[in-house]
Amino acid sequence: MRRTTLVPLALVAALLGTQPASAATGPRWEPAPSAPWDVAAGVRCDFPVHGEPVVDEVVRRVLSTHPDGSARRVAYKGDLVIRVKNTLTGAAHDADASGSAIVEYRRDGSQRWAVHGPVFVGVGEGGGTLPRGLYIVDGVYTMDISATGYKSVHLVHGSADDLCARIG
Repeated sequence: MRRTTLVPLALVAALLGTQPASAATGPRWEPAPSAPWDVAAGVRCDFPVHGEPVVDEVVRRVLSTHPDGSARRVAYKGDLVIRVKNTLTGAAHDADASGSAIVEYRRDGSQRWAVHGPVFVGVGEGGGTLPRGLYIVDGVYTMDISATGYKSVHLVHGSADDLCARIG
């Protein structure tokens, strides 16, 4: 499926890590693997779920750091397909989460994501602007994650695919 999206050039440059020639000798892209995970019934879906990457070519590049050397702004890109499985029934779905993002890690533990393309998002009960669930959010959007974990998704253009419904 081909997506056509109009995106401001500055956002594209930021998402793809385009930098001035003087920055070309800066930090390199490094692997950023995803670990398998499990969530109990009622945490995200009404049933227990197992997630596991089946394709994981995600890389990250630290764009800036805090004074203590910890990452402040990090770019992520690469192919990622997560197999999401209902562990009661065995129903599964391979979810494409191969978007690109710039993530700002703030000193208070909060984060700001600027995203282009599909990214996997899990939301707990009362934990965000999306209902409790597992989603592939696709398009052009930002996501603010508070220090307490509340996720506010702000779509410029896009959609949210409910993975719990796909495997329920």
